Amino acid sequence: GVILFVGLKSGSNIIREYTVYHRGRTIDGSLQNDATTESFIYNTIKPKSEKNNRKHIHSLYENIHKFDTSACGTYITMREIEEAIADQGSVPYKMPVRFKVSVPLDDLLIFSAFTDYPNGMFGDLKIKFKINPNAFVYAQVNPIVSLAKYYTMNKDELLSSGQQKLMDIDLFFRNWSLTFQYTNQFTQLGCTADLITGIRAEQLTPSGLKNLVCDIAPLTISMMNYVVTEVTANMAGYKATDECLNRVRAFYSTRPFVVPA
Repeated sequence: GVILFVGLKSGSNIIREYTVYHRGRTIDGSLQNDATTESFIYNTIKPKSEKNNRKHIHSLYENIHKFDTSACGTYITMREIEEAIADQGSVPYKMPVRFKVSVPLDDLLIFSAFTDYPNGMFGDLKIKFKINPNAFVYAQVNPIVSLAKYYTMNKDELLSSGQQKLMDIDLFFRNWSLTFQYTNQFTQLGCTADLITGIRAEQLTPSGLKNLVCDIAPLTISMMNYVVTEVTANMAGYKATDECLNRVRAFYSTRPFVVPA
């Protein structure tokens, strides 16, 4: 039932700086040295409806507890962490984490007003960017939600394994206390947060009376290094006919193509 979320608050936060090129030349005013801050400010004005239904792009704090597909990151269970560090003798413990990041071009301020761009006539735009390793965050998933999900996904196995596990789960739901204080927010990688490291039922009396014990400790999760394994770009097209393209060329032969900014 102990699960951590690791990822980004928004996919576009991963870009630290960028420059846009057109036919090999830098576009004036396109150099942005603080794209992460720009992205954060721009995303604060976006309505929640835009952030709730797009895969791997925006990690709203309330959504990560629902294991929503909109979250930009991955979930790590305590069991996976224990298995990864089992043979490691000393801190810092290390484990690989892999996930997909989606960055819509219109989440970058310079492209936010783009609707159409006929690159077949005007040439491709190219963007060169650098990744910001300080943009990554982590958070503790609400244990009540994660244990409920565990019960739902493994209900048949739990029912067939006897009553003890079911009794422990019931004990958890009946005795979870708000006095179990852990960090209820995103924390930047490299910073310390109070995290739940274990939840267990501890026997108090020989008759079987048990108490719920929640282990909470200050922990620091950091990124040692990162590797980009794949980059793809998805562009929409119209399958325009030659006649249509010729008419567009004729239209813009006497008029400028203006991109709002």
